[in-house]
Amino acid sequence: MLPLLKNETIVVVFTLSGLNDTMGNRFVFFSLTALYYPFIVFCNVTILYAVMLHKKLHEPMFFFICNLCVNALYGTVGFYPKFLYDLLSQDHVITYAGCLIQIFIIYSSVLCDISTLTVMAYDRYVAICRPLEYHSIMTDQRIVECILFCWLTPFFCMAVLIGLTARLTLCGSAIEKLYCENWSVVKLSCFSTTVNNVVGYVIIIVYFGHAVLIFCSYIYLVVKCRKSTESRHKFIQTCVPHLLALLNVTVALLFDVLYSRYGSKSLPQDLRNFMSLEFLLVPPMLNPLIYGLNLTRLRREVMRCFYKK
Repeated sequence: MLPLLKNETIVVVFTLSGLNDTMGNRFVFFSLTALYYPFIVFCNVTILYAVMLHKKLHEPMFFFICNLCVNALYGTVGFYPKFLYDLLSQDHVITYAGCLIQIFIIYSSVLCDISTLTVMAYDRYVAICRPLEYHSIMTDQRIVECILFCWLTPFFCMAVLIGLTARLTLCGSAIEKLYCENWSVVKLSCFSTTVNNVVGYVIIIVYFGHAVLIFCSYIYLVVKCRKSTESRHKFIQTCVPHLLALLNVTVALLFDVLYSRYGSKSLPQDLRNFMSLEFLLVPPMLNPLIYGLNLTRLRREVMRCFYKK
């Protein structure tokens, strides 16, 4: 850091202190992570390969599942390579620019997950409640528009947050996490961060509103499906995995938000690390497993990738 006035500094690098209390087991964590991360990549790439290879799966629902898999690969690359490097390094630092890039990648990925699940809920609503109009509504153009919505909206939200954070003058460089997080950087500001806080809370409320909207829409679908055995089967087969994925990512993001803003330093470091990492550990692995095992058509094509006649 380069000194300016009394407490102000130009931050060149940030120090990540989340690993300080667990360095005694760093080789164990490195081994587990070195196995887990390639497995995440393998599961998501397998789903992508199966869908793209078999034209029978070229339908909106499977394209949106592919979007979840691409997003998982995008989000995890913002954390795992750096985390593996830190496990082998004595100094856990990250450059100022690298920190902002990491924040952008990780959190735009989480928001993209929620946006994709929102689009998938709309797709299931049309498929179950308006089956005769499904193909006229879910056209190729509509699919492209939905996928662009999934990516551009989170990118815009995070670009605004990063822009607001980059303008701050900081009075410190210590981040008490395993990776860079926007609130952790904002807390280092020498001056008022009201604008950052307001924008951050608006984005959080909007995306948790997405989750509430999805749950409400599925409650409506449950009511609509009660009278039809075929609709009930379609709901169980396709909507239950979406609900599990949504519950998973919502709880994970809630953990991170609550820990970042209200987490107590009295909690054990390992517990704090898990709370901040849950959305980087579970959703990227659980999503491909949920859809790959539960959806019969997708499971069949995945199996054919490994057991060809």
